[in-house]
Amino acid sequence: MDGKPERAGGWKSHQGLVGVACGAAMTEAGLLIALAPDARALAPQATALPPLAVFHDLRWLYASQHSWLGFGLLLAAIVLGRSALNTVLIRLAWPKGAAAPSMRDLLRRTLAVTAFACLLLSPLVSLTFGVAILPFSWPFLAMIPALLMIALPLSHAGMVSDWWRVLPPLAAVGWLLAEFAVLSAAAALTGDLPTAAAVPVAGLAGLVNARAWYATTRALARPQRHARLRPGWLVLQLGWLALPLAGAMPPMAALEYTPKPASPPHAGTAHRIPAAPLALAVAIALLIALTRAVFVFSGPGTGPGAGTGVVPEAAYGPSAPGQAAHAVTIGGRRAHHPVLEILGFGSSCCARDSALARAMPGTQVELFSYRGLTRSGQPLPYEPADSNLPLPDLGDLISAQVWRLHDETGQPVDIVAESEGTLGVDAMLARHPAAPVGSVVLLSPIVAPGQARYGNTAGSGMVTGGELNAVVWFIGGLSPFGTSGAERLIDSVNSVGARFASEAAEDPPVRVMELVPLADAVTLPACHLPPNVLVLPAFHGELLGNPAALRMVRSFLGYRPVHGAAGLRGTAEIMAAAAAAWRMPEPNAPSPPCHS
Repeated sequence: MDGKPERAGGWKSHQGLVGVACGAAMTEAGLLIALAPDARALAPQATALPPLAVFHDLRWLYASQHSWLGFGLLLAAIVLGRSALNTVLIRLAWPKGAAAPSMRDLLRRTLAVTAFACLLLSPLVSLTFGVAILPFSWPFLAMIPALLMIALPLSHAGMVSDWWRVLPPLAAVGWLLAEFAVLSAAAALTGDLPTAAAVPVAGLAGLVNARAWYATTRALARPQRHARLRPGWLVLQLGWLALPLAGAMPPMAALEYTPKPASPPHAGTAHRIPAAPLALAVAIALLIALTRAVFVFSGPGTGPGAGTGVVPEAAYGPSAPGQAAHAVTIGGRRAHHPVLEILGFGSSCCARDSALARAMPGTQVELFSYRGLTRSGQPLPYEPADSNLPLPDLGDLISAQVWRLHDETGQPVDIVAESEGTLGVDAMLARHPAAPVGSVVLLSPIVAPGQARYGNTAGSGMVTGGELNAVVWFIGGLSPFGTSGAERLIDSVNSVGARFASEAAEDPPVRVMELVPLADAVTLPACHLPPNVLVLPAFHGELLGNPAALRMVRSFLGYRPVHGAAGLRGTAEIMAAAAAAWRMPEPNAPSPPCHS
């Protein structure tokens, strides 16, 4: 790399790079249109920079069902194929006039980088797989910054022989973030256009990929930009790793390299410091610390899915005129049915009246117990760990408490369920369709569960399921729920979640309203929302403490018009389509299917 790169023509003179980057992405888009049209949003990532491309490959690997032998053989094929493609892209992107490394050297580097990236990214792919089984937003929202924090130190990996000794230049970091944004926008555009449009959209995204490869390779091909790590600014260089959590771009000062062209390539102690692995270690340690801090500061029963906030009674007054622009009108009579309130995973009861009970004075509101009823028919107090139940058991417990309330009052029972509770309602409606239920409100509903599945027999999907259980065990160890975490619930959703959701959606015998927090849009199917769905600006599991949500619940159960904020439905649909770029591929339509 002693020669000076040519400036004439710039990256536009690299037609071969553009052809491969665009052609491979368009080819995958065409194949997906024919074989798995619901997964076509992933096609533009086929020629992305190494970390994002490996994340693309691993999701396809984990979405398939294979034995240990089949998994290993397919993984080896993916590593070889990705390494070969990256080798070609690097060589085609190399600036003209600069001495390029040999294809053999490049292939050796890219093989090591691809294998290393597979090892680092596989837990995140397992987490993404878990979100496909049990789709709610908290794990997905945690996965995105984790992906960026791991990908950024690897954005230049393999392009130079000693990539592991240096942190990436500004061009590599900037273009990887730009690719992330462009690939998300391409997925949103693909979801809104006819299916055939996925091919040209993938071609445009491939053009951005080609530009990213050229800019990153050019920055690393110049010796003055290829500086070695100095311990004096190590902390400053690592500081930008935390910024993806805040959604900010890295500051220029933290990313500039101090040129050191006069030094020999590997002279001095500082040159032996493995900058990229050290940056990755700091990123992983930070992720673990933040995960633990979330559980420590939220505490049992107040984290995602708890839904037991205390809200002043005055907050439940009528909505201000002019605030609502989207309405679902339910005509008829005023209802005074008893209400069964079902909290989500990690909740506890029943020390005090809930916010829902205070929002509906004069209505009998009873909390559901994940432990069941006493002999006298009263809900048993339960702890957060008790909510880790298989869906059939959960549906049976809900049915038993509904029948007990019906026998006591002689009226149908309305249900207000949040998060895991919505899965239990699906199970109850599927297993006990004759249960005396009046109206149902689903808050933070788990929509289209079980879209990805792992096998339960030794020979099919055991690698995927085993690694997912290991991730659940690790995260559970950081939480108040213990190492078992939600393992029983996840296994049950994997087995019967999609079937229960589909059966409950077929000609439902009850009135149903779904209130979706905007954050949960990232896990919704990329399609239009049905008319009984309203969107609120909130996070998953917070709606039972949200005054606006409780006003909607009260209106719906009272057979009055229900109003939602204007524009949020469209925003949620765009977010769902954009997030599809980073979810597991969906070879099949969701269950229940998208609303037409």
